Amino acid sequence: MVSESPQVRLKGRQAECSRLDQLIATVQAGHSSVLVLRGEVGIGKTALLDFGRTSAQGCRTARAVGIESEMELAYGGLHQLCAPFLDHLGRLPDPQREALGTAFGLSSGTPPDRFLVGLAALSLLADVATKEPLICFIDDAQWLDRVSLQTIAFVGRRLLAERVGLVL
Repeated sequence: MVSESPQVRLKGRQAECSRLDQLIATVQAGHSSVLVLRGEVGIGKTALLDFGRTSAQGCRTARAVGIESEMELAYGGLHQLCAPFLDHLGRLPDPQREALGTAFGLSSGTPPDRFLVGLAALSLLADVATKEPLICFIDDAQWLDRVSLQTIAFVGRRLLAERVGLVL
């Protein structure tokens, strides 16, 4: 059950706020959920993401923001999302740890296999969510670098019962 957020609901956005509350409740109940917010520039998607983050009581949250000037920086958006959890990197299987470590510049090597990077991101977020539900909020996803966006989509399609939510 999601308790009412101390934040005032966004005027005229009851349906969207309710959908975010449903996602939070689903994740708290032990299931994964993905929600994609769509709309024109300036319509209030960032305000909805902020509402979701404030409402996600009892959950750990992570945030990434796409920036147009960083679109050419491979894995920049994924790094922004995963950086707070890099202390969990050692818990990943060796091939995944090495792939994500190389993608994030933590170790040297040839460009990593993107499938392994995707598996590593999924494993990392799932591992973080074992202690408490995790909801990842991604703002301005259209400005993420291509490989980060593809990796986040890969993760979103493979979430099952990891107590992980994605809102972008």
